Amino acid sequence: MEPVTHFLTGACIGRAGLNRKSAYATLAAVLAAEAADLDILWGFAGPVEELKHHRGITHTLIGAPMVAAAAVGAVWLLHRIGCWRRQRRLRHVQSPLQNVKASPVPVRWAWIYAAALISALTHILLDWTNNYGVRPFFPFNPRWYEGSFVFIAEPVLWALLGLALLMPWVLGLADREIGARRPLFRGRGWAIFALCGMVVLWCWRWAEHAQALAMLENTQITSEPIRRIAVEPYPVNPFRWHAILETADFYQTAEIDTHTGSIDSDPRRDVLYKPTDTPAVEAAKATFLGHVYLDWGRWAVVRDIGQQPVPGIDPPQLAPNRQWTTVEFTDLRFAYSFRGADQASDPHPLSGWVYIVDGRDEAGQAMQGREQK
Repeated sequence: MEPVTHFLTGACIGRAGLNRKSAYATLAAVLAAEAADLDILWGFAGPVEELKHHRGITHTLIGAPMVAAAAVGAVWLLHRIGCWRRQRRLRHVQSPLQNVKASPVPVRWAWIYAAALISALTHILLDWTNNYGVRPFFPFNPRWYEGSFVFIAEPVLWALLGLALLMPWVLGLADREIGARRPLFRGRGWAIFALCGMVVLWCWRWAEHAQALAMLENTQITSEPIRRIAVEPYPVNPFRWHAILETADFYQTAEIDTHTGSIDSDPRRDVLYKPTDTPAVEAAKATFLGHVYLDWGRWAVVRDIGQQPVPGIDPPQLAPNRQWTTVEFTDLRFAYSFRGADQASDPHPLSGWVYIVDGRDEAGQAMQGREQK
């Protein structure tokens, strides 16, 4: 999932009761909820390096305890800075007890670590629900797993989790207006409600995803034997799904509405024949980008698109007796209009390109408008 969902989930985990066990529990949960995505810093080494390492070791079951420890370390540093600042203030007062406020709950580092570990594990769970996938058992098992029943950015979850954090503040304003005593901890019920609501939404979408698969299996969309099927989610609408079917010779897509029971697929419009493996395609698959992309892209399509310059990298300048071509890597899991009209500016999300010279030599790699040096 994107960072907003992770941060909001971490805040609700802390407020669901862990903040009553120890100070800083909510802060640790929020930091650990998103800390795994620090692997995007690999992007400074290039877009292919980022793809290779994103959702890597920080998104695994053996990496989660280390992510939690890093979040607790950040909290400990902030705690020490706070203690140092309080000691400085005490030097300027006459009595050591003056202006010193006791913390409503003690600092218990075991509970802080528990909150961080729970959040780190929920990060993996949240990322598994969408169609990008995670490798939770890496490096022992390099396989990617994806639930594909929640879109990577789900506004329904934003509203649900955001409401759980906003309502206690709104109710607190009302209490202060009437002079009511302010509770020590506010919002536990709302946080639990939001987390339970997230699980209910997952179950609903899981059921609709299963229904979409069953509809495909019971409907003859093509006369060719089907090798495999994937169903990809849309945001907001749990009844709308994008389907991909693979046969020996082509891919076919379909739009499914589980509410009405309809499947829309036109062989003249929704069929993509498998491209030929030219020498340039084989050379591109052997490049760094090719190895990384084919390891991740469960529905990868690699094709020679001819002499087409691509964003982020200039085409090779060659002698007249040499030829170059562009090989494109796309993943059908993201080759549909899940963003509506906005996708027109980026018709190939998470795609990559390699320039191949004379059908064998690599002359540049790029992804998402950035060159891999």
